[in-house]
Amino acid sequence: MGFLDKAKDFADEHDEQVDQGLEKAGDQVDQRTGDKYSKQVDRGVDEAQKRTGEGDTGQ
Repeated sequence: MGFLDKAKDFADEHDEQVDQGLEKAGDQVDQRTGDKYSKQVDRGVDEAQKRTGEGDTGQ
């Protein structure tokens, strides 16, 4: 099993934690850019959450 397979399995097993981490990362980007790109960051976080684990957990 390769690294990417292990990462995918982790994301599948820990979807809620992955979604929370993505949300926190998006918040940090917003904070560091003064919310200048907030809409784009939110869209990116939402799309990333859809593609991890079993899908967005509704954060």
